[in-house]
Amino acid sequence: MKSILLPTDFSKNSENAINYAMDLFKDVPCNFYLLNVQKASSFISDDMMVMASSATIYQTIVDVSKKSLTNLITKIQKKFHNEKHTFQSVVDYDNFIDSINQMVINKQIDLIVMGTKGASGLEKVVFGSNTVHVMQRCIAPVLAIPDGCVFTNLDRIAFTTNNLTLHTIEELKPLKDLLILYGSKLNVLHFDDLEGTSNQKKANKMFLKAHFSDVTTYENIDSYSKDLYKTLVGYIHANDIKLIALMRKKHSFLERLFTRHPEETLAFNIDIPFLVMENVVA
Repeated sequence: MKSILLPTDFSKNSENAINYAMDLFKDVPCNFYLLNVQKASSFISDDMMVMASSATIYQTIVDVSKKSLTNLITKIQKKFHNEKHTFQSVVDYDNFIDSINQMVINKQIDLIVMGTKGASGLEKVVFGSNTVHVMQRCIAPVLAIPDGCVFTNLDRIAFTTNNLTLHTIEELKPLKDLLILYGSKLNVLHFDDLEGTSNQKKANKMFLKAHFSDVTTYENIDSYSKDLYKTLVGYIHANDIKLIALMRKKHSFLERLFTRHPEETLAFNIDIPFLVMENVVA
């Protein structure tokens, strides 16, 4: 049985990500953990003044969150009626990233599914800051669901790599599981790093061909223009990609993708699920 973590702030965006997860894993036995993380600064002075004298700020916050999670789980169960899925609610009073990593360890989480804030306002970014921080710092694979994204059959998935390290079956398991579950075709995109030091390219290509029989294309993309985001999004739309996957690594590959862009570049938008997997090789 898979263990899936669903962080939620009860927003429309996070609820959409939960709905996506229900559809994505509709045929898979799963234990879903709905996590709401609170902190004292989220309470304003008016809230404190109306509390009973015997109540603590902490207990009041937790009680409200627990009730909201119970209501949300009831709503999900009524909508999807899936006997393969079980749900547990968790309220934490902690740093957001620390709370998620503790859940990953304690509940042996296989995947984190969460919504994104998307691009909005004058300071447009690819994803909201919380999502980016989870992608960069959490110790489990993350599937980010853009605002308003509705599940469709994952018939074509793209995996991007700059081949700075050798890939392993263990680190690519989340991708492999989805490919098997949906019989997806896989496009592998090699982005040359700016220094031209992608010396694991040949070995990784052989590895992927040996372990991923569903690889349909293996394309090299010259990213010396430094606009990885625009290049990647253009490829996604041109090839009808349903999900994009990449590795989290200490190199700058992920950071380059989340760099802010001039307003004209933001006409492009990643509007499909985004899977970030953890490199198990240091």
